[in-house]
Amino acid sequence: MTIPASTIASDDAAVVFDGVSKRFPASGESAAFTALNNVSLTVARGSITGIIGRSGAGKSTLIRLVNGLEKPSSGKVRVDGVDVGALDEGGLRNLRRSVGMIFQHFNLLSSRTVFGNVALPLEIAGMDRRAIDERVRPLIDLVGLADKHGRYPAELSGGQKQRIGIARALATEPKLLLSDEATSALDPETTQSILELLKRINAELGLTVLLITHEMEVVKAVTSDVAVIDKGEIVERGQTFDVFTHPKHGTTQALLSGLPGSKLPEAIARGLAPAAAFGGRVVVRLTFFGAAAERPLISRLIQSIGAEVNIIAGTIDEIGGKPYGSLVVAYGADPETVAKAERFFLGNGLVTEVLGYVA
Repeated sequence: MTIPASTIASDDAAVVFDGVSKRFPASGESAAFTALNNVSLTVARGSITGIIGRSGAGKSTLIRLVNGLEKPSSGKVRVDGVDVGALDEGGLRNLRRSVGMIFQHFNLLSSRTVFGNVALPLEIAGMDRRAIDERVRPLIDLVGLADKHGRYPAELSGGQKQRIGIARALATEPKLLLSDEATSALDPETTQSILELLKRINAELGLTVLLITHEMEVVKAVTSDVAVIDKGEIVERGQTFDVFTHPKHGTTQALLSGLPGSKLPEAIARGLAPAAAFGGRVVVRLTFFGAAAERPLISRLIQSIGAEVNIIAGTIDEIGGKPYGSLVVAYGADPETVAKAERFFLGNGLVTEVLGYVA
């Protein structure tokens, strides 16, 4: 679970950010700026933790601190209890063998085959050819490309290239896998297959995954825990289900507004009024989860209030393996109907938000 660094046992922590700030000095035409400001965050061993935020929020700087590509200006980053910022070059090389990395743009060598790309970090480490073969072939099979050993990157699709990038990241048998916008260049169907692969690797290998993304759909699909970063600061964190169903910070709420079922149809949104007119209808967003997501709520609502209910928008989905739903409905705005509806919502554990009124 993603929780404050001080409340988790060190044996359970894969990565700890302890009061980390990163400041970049002025350079050429670029002014000095602070990319990260006093970040404290713990990534639990064996979790898939998402770091989400808008472009420029500090996500990539955060992940570069983990493998020592950047050093903090203040504070400490610990990986398996080791202070990354205190390591010399030899220590960093050892660390990076235990930290795999997959990238948005794959970073494959065009002159090398699939096998050669996956084998590269092992060759650099000085492993003999037989041992390399014994390590690489099962990894290529694991990512579902058993028939592509001798192909070159130019012959592969984007999803296949990313699978090879994942196999290469696993070649040194890391304990931690860093993913920096790894699905941003892929279409939705391919993205889903890559996320399923990451979930399988996490489950089968017990690998901790730290996933950087700006895509809420990715976080929803694969992570158990999430931290939201804005202007270099962690503004919200917790289990993914809790953050998605009860977002507290404005940045989180804004990011979640783009998810299917969260946005009103434009024609309805334009017609919303802040107060009810005579004979008008109230527009309400209902959020429900757990057992409530499996009940026939709308039919029961109609029976309870004795009035018609229009469904305007909605979605039923899963977050962190738990059922979750969001519905936007409209019903009569007269006081009696509204009071009956509020009693129904309260009795069924639904979270409600009045969005406005329509004639």
